[in-house]
Amino acid sequence: MQFGVFSVGDVTMDPTTGRTPTEGERVKAMVAIALKAEEVGLDVFATGEHHNPPFVPSSPTTMLGYIAARTERLVLSTATTLITTNDPVKIAEDFAMLQHLADGRVDLMLGRGNTGPVYPWFGQDIRQGIPLAIENYALLHRLWREDVVDWEGRFRTPLQGFTSTPRPLDGVPPFVWHGSIRSPEIAEQAAYYGDGFFANNIFWPKEHFIKLITLYRQRYAHYGHGTPEQAIVGLGGQVFMRKNSQDAVREFRPYFDNAPVYGHGPSLEDFMAETPLTVGSPQQVIDRTLAFREYFGDYQRQLFLMDHAGLPLKTVLEQLDILGEEVVPVLRREFAKDRPAQVPDAPTHASLTAAAQTSATV
Repeated sequence: MQFGVFSVGDVTMDPTTGRTPTEGERVKAMVAIALKAEEVGLDVFATGEHHNPPFVPSSPTTMLGYIAARTERLVLSTATTLITTNDPVKIAEDFAMLQHLADGRVDLMLGRGNTGPVYPWFGQDIRQGIPLAIENYALLHRLWREDVVDWEGRFRTPLQGFTSTPRPLDGVPPFVWHGSIRSPEIAEQAAYYGDGFFANNIFWPKEHFIKLITLYRQRYAHYGHGTPEQAIVGLGGQVFMRKNSQDAVREFRPYFDNAPVYGHGPSLEDFMAETPLTVGSPQQVIDRTLAFREYFGDYQRQLFLMDHAGLPLKTVLEQLDILGEEVVPVLRREFAKDRPAQVPDAPTHASLTAAAQTSATV
């Protein structure tokens, strides 16, 4: 399994001090978090993509390219690449370029985006979100696999004899996760292509995501990619830890109560009871995360959200130390126990390249 962190890049006032970081401070904090993730032994850093305040990561490949130059092992990903409002041609070129710069340490997670005003900013209509996601990915998928593409669709000008450059590293496209919190159509899309499905189970109860993941696994098998157990699943999660659970709850509560997404709503206790949010001791985080396998089956990637709601960088880096030193080593060991042999590892550029070479010689 791969373990890592993802950031949505919100610029939020620290409710305990009243100070709001500048955009520049927040951007550099995200870089510091990525570097810390590699230092403490995590596998993945992922950044969201947003084009509206209070968020800053409008250009994920720019940030990930910079991080690539300062890391050696970390897999660099997106927590959302907007397949609906980005041009598939630009996505194909940007991520192939990033592949080359990062020596293959790249994948991406496609999503529709849930901020209505963003669509018209990029000339699209949110009411066409699902058709856009389906058509744009169909084109992206071909651009990475065909040297010359002829294309005509509903949402962009036709392509005639087009070649996107650079070509994917070693002829192997970046691995794609299709991220969703609510849409069965996206689970179906991931299954159709044999791609990964990432259920960002942050805000809703587990029963909702059990349905989506079960659908994805069943359809993955239906399309002939393998058994349901061999489908590639990723999960989100949200944690805040201190040695004593009471200290964690006391420290995190003002951040939760004022968070831009869920603040001024359900209580922290209610939210923890109904969603995967875990605020407590490292052991509580371990126990809660291990339970995900009971609900969703064996899976390949676990990402945690840790730097939101105005938490200061110092605190986030402390959280990463705890995650890397006390939590992830136990999770690695426990998730490996009794893991069926047919359950695949998380895809990497090396494994995808080896599979492509094997296929070419058969």
